[in-house]
Amino acid sequence: MQPQENTGHPRRWVILGVLVVSLLVVVLDNTVLNVALKTLADPEHGLGASQGELEWSINSYTLVFAGLLFTAGVLGDRYGRKRFLAIGLALFGLASALSAYAQDPAQLIWARALMGLGGAAIMPVTLSIISNVFDPRERGRAIAIWSGSVGLAIAIGPILGGILLEHFWWGSVFLINVPVVIGGLVAVALLVPESRDPRPGKIDIVGVLLSVVGLVALSYGIIDGGEHGFGRPVVWVAIAGGLAVLAAFVAYERRIEFPSLDVRLFKVPRFAAPVALIGLVFFAALGVFFFSAFYLQLVRGYSPLETGLMLLPFAVAQLVFAPRSAAMVKRYGGKAVSVVGLVLTAIGMGGFVFLGVNTPIWVVLVLFFVQGVGMANIMPPAMESIMSSLPREKAGVGSAVSNTVRQVAGALGVAVLGSVLAGVYRGEVSSAVGTLPDPAREAVEESISGAYGVAQGLGPAGGAVIDAANNAFVTAMHWTAAIGTVVAALGVPMVLRWMPGKADGHQVSPEEAAAPAGRASEQPELTPAS
Repeated sequence: MQPQENTGHPRRWVILGVLVVSLLVVVLDNTVLNVALKTLADPEHGLGASQGELEWSINSYTLVFAGLLFTAGVLGDRYGRKRFLAIGLALFGLASALSAYAQDPAQLIWARALMGLGGAAIMPVTLSIISNVFDPRERGRAIAIWSGSVGLAIAIGPILGGILLEHFWWGSVFLINVPVVIGGLVAVALLVPESRDPRPGKIDIVGVLLSVVGLVALSYGIIDGGEHGFGRPVVWVAIAGGLAVLAAFVAYERRIEFPSLDVRLFKVPRFAAPVALIGLVFFAALGVFFFSAFYLQLVRGYSPLETGLMLLPFAVAQLVFAPRSAAMVKRYGGKAVSVVGLVLTAIGMGGFVFLGVNTPIWVVLVLFFVQGVGMANIMPPAMESIMSSLPREKAGVGSAVSNTVRQVAGALGVAVLGSVLAGVYRGEVSSAVGTLPDPAREAVEESISGAYGVAQGLGPAGGAVIDAANNAFVTAMHWTAAIGTVVAALGVPMVLRWMPGKADGHQVSPEEAAAPAGRASEQPELTPAS
């Protein structure tokens, strides 16, 4: 029997390298910024940004990125993925240069929003192009490498940021993107083939607008609530309004002839279950990364560069295990690999419940490594299940939905778990600082960073404030880690019930997800699972 011909692009592995570099720039930039916040707040060496301005320098990117991610994926499928990748890289490079030379916090915030627009154009089309240039038998391995690059960027971002800040001015953390983007544009022009949906139908303008408005409103409510608390009416108006608009989007997409997103796909377990799984994992994981940075830099006293180095075990785990997860899925099935990955992720997160002020640092390194191994074995089988449930030319739908869920869930995780952290911290530290003057007491109760600032002005008496703040923060971290662990563990029964197993080659059938009205005869044959 003749072996089946490989239908992938002849330069597919080189193309994958270009796509991974493009993705690395986008993901790495957000993690690099975290270590530069202290410098940006310095009026002499930075921009003198206030705490609120620093938060919005991050959130302006997240709002635009999450709000436009789905739309960019759909438009890339319609008008050309290569074209959108090039446009996204150009916007990202331009915005990086503008961020590097921003003269005040407002300019930085707007430049970061433009970076979010470029990132939204880049991320979904990278996965779409992978599905287009790779044979289904190799797609799982390619997706695993793509997924591993995300974890690598998360880990090396703080390290790179710390190195740059030790040798150059704060703008270098943005300016470093520019030469990478220029090289990427050249490589995209020479190597990446153009692809699009061969039967795009009509443009769903109303659906696109509803998706943008709904996601931006929901993201704004989540992020603003995390910053200022969920007790204000504007937060719930934004969240409720966003959910209402998204509900209208779903209802509208179900009844039109040419939808941007066929929402009936969510009736298919191998599409819906991994999308939900990604949301749960990133809700928990980004919340843990959020408080671990404060734990390492303030409670344990490590510098930004040293803190970044603490994440190396996570990066090593991603590099070693993510590329091998496709082989594990082939041998043991996506269900088994996902369950093992979830259990390891929950163990890594749950270990933070037992950390103290003086826990040996090697314990933290082991926890990061275990979490990295776990997440390396969750994303590849989840993404392969999503992408194999769609025809190749509809890959942008799966890419955009999964990445939108990941961004929104991550923002919600930071907001909700950050709110829990702040609430428990205030409750624990209040009794220990009740004798301080009101301004100092309010600063201590606001955050552990404020406590360290107050302690510096108290002389010898500041040691007691630092001890109280550290103990309160560690207690709050325990509660936050426990909640994150429970959220991650919720994915186990879902995977056992709905994710495909080793022998399950099931695909979307007409009975499960009927083609949109008027297009049933045009529905292309679905590519098989790897």
